[in-house]
Amino acid sequence: MDIAHKIINGYALTKEEAFDLYTDETIDTFTLLDEAYAVRKHYYGKKVKLNMILNAKSGICPEDCGYCGQSRDMKRKDRYALIPENDIIAGADAAADNQIGTYCIVMSGRGPSDKEVDHITESVRQIKENHPQLKICACLGLANEDQASRLKEAGVDRYNHNLNTSENYHDTVVTTHTYEDRVKTVEIMKENNISPCSGVICGMGETAHDRIDMAFALKELDADSIPINFLHPIQGTKFGDMDELTPMKCLRIIAIFRLVNPTKEIRIAGGREVNLQSLQPFALLAANSIFVGDYLITGGQPNTMDYRMIQDLGFEIDCSNLPEDTAEKITETLEA
Repeated sequence: MDIAHKIINGYALTKEEAFDLYTDETIDTFTLLDEAYAVRKHYYGKKVKLNMILNAKSGICPEDCGYCGQSRDMKRKDRYALIPENDIIAGADAAADNQIGTYCIVMSGRGPSDKEVDHITESVRQIKENHPQLKICACLGLANEDQASRLKEAGVDRYNHNLNTSENYHDTVVTTHTYEDRVKTVEIMKENNISPCSGVICGMGETAHDRIDMAFALKELDADSIPINFLHPIQGTKFGDMDELTPMKCLRIIAIFRLVNPTKEIRIAGGREVNLQSLQPFALLAANSIFVGDYLITGGQPNTMDYRMIQDLGFEIDCSNLPEDTAEKITETLEA
């Protein structure tokens, strides 16, 4: 197999080729991962980008997303309105202190009100004054042209709005908005020169065809950053009893997403600790980015474990948009 060499030299896999690679049981997962690593190494070397999430508004949502512990169908959930600006700014301070490159401000709900956008933009302006090097990602739901323009003007660098699943499987996952609604929001952000971040959740009962469709949909959307989430089943949700992933299945998914989207930031995101388990380090042979710390309503492993994992692999944290003393601080953290 020499897929990596072809891709590095400009070849693009067809959907049929990707499906065959992904489903061919005679191709060992580590063989596929080796090809993905060659591509990842060519474009990103051994650098790993770090991201951190702030759940700025929780549980107040009219949507019925089958994976989400904040959906309208959850009777027991942590609910709070948009937190004060000072708390959002404090989260950015914590991100900077932990050598994080991208700080993600996330809100529950269908989409932000104009008042909520004002709240976010004022927070972002202050964050940019305090930490001009920190990349700010907003994840506020479905948004319109005017809101996108205001976010851009305030200093938002990236907007996350996941496709989550394939167009074919979308209505099984959620019925209160359409697949086209999600695509439109990402396109609006691109039109306003905000870097598009869009990804998926695997393990919700989708087929192999669905997963390949997802990888190619994100390629067509030209998402700069692709977070790959693995279902962390939450009791009370539609998919709360589902458990169809294994660490090896997760590695295969990450590998094929890298081969389909060779130049993009591939991030292992929610559910990685639960689903990859002891094989987490191998995911970074294909992915070049991770979330550190807690997720929206589920916990993650301590930052020091992620730093150690990166170091043990012989990889290094991407400090390209961080202060010059960042590498020294990381070393001090590991030695403490």
